[in-house]
Amino acid sequence: MAGHSKWANTKHRKGRADAKKGKIFSRIAKEIISAAKLGGPDPKANPRLRLAVQKARAANMPNENVERNIKKAASADQADYHELTYELYGHGGVGLIIDVMTDNKNRIASEMRIATNKRGGTIASPGAVAFNFDRKGVIQVAKKNAIEDELFLAASEAGAEDFEATDEAFIVTTDPADLYTVKEAINHLGFACDEAELEMIPKSYVECDVETAKENLALIDWLEELEDVDAVYHNMKIPDELQEAS
Repeated sequence: MAGHSKWANTKHRKGRADAKKGKIFSRIAKEIISAAKLGGPDPKANPRLRLAVQKARAANMPNENVERNIKKAASADQADYHELTYELYGHGGVGLIIDVMTDNKNRIASEMRIATNKRGGTIASPGAVAFNFDRKGVIQVAKKNAIEDELFLAASEAGAEDFEATDEAFIVTTDPADLYTVKEAINHLGFACDEAELEMIPKSYVECDVETAKENLALIDWLEELEDVDAVYHNMKIPDELQEAS
């Protein structure tokens, strides 16, 4: 497995929206409800729910909130959440992929139109942007929480596709279907995963000048503030001066 940093640039701004605990809890609650509806209320028998519960614990969501959301999934009154993907063209030919989980398709469609009206960009037809991205499982383990050789071996044997050491963390990339299996192999060693998510990783990047990059980041920030938006990915190569300022 050859190391690379394709994932890192797309995550440049994602933490800003995630710093808001209220949105984190709302996002995780939707994931728990959706997972329990699809695969049943037992985390031991439902890998997707198990991962959502682990994320809830990592975010310090109270156990009673977790249990309440699992019970909600069984209620006939609980709305179904729809997982959607929007594709946008940003400024300077940059492509954006927006993962959405919503109980109101009309609301999020309207919010996407407002976002592009306010911050520029255009909504693209399905596939127009996505062809330049690969969906992968991405697991992040803080260096202080793992032994590199043991982590590499366990991840490789469990089916990981790639392994990278950054300044502060080890990054393991998997096929989407293998994310849960590889994460549990890492956990079995006693190494805590800071993050285990499905990500959209660009195949190529678009160079932007500083002003164009700022316009794209303003659009990304707007999108990330939307309640139904789970993640925003892009293929913009952010200028060094903006990387350093963030």
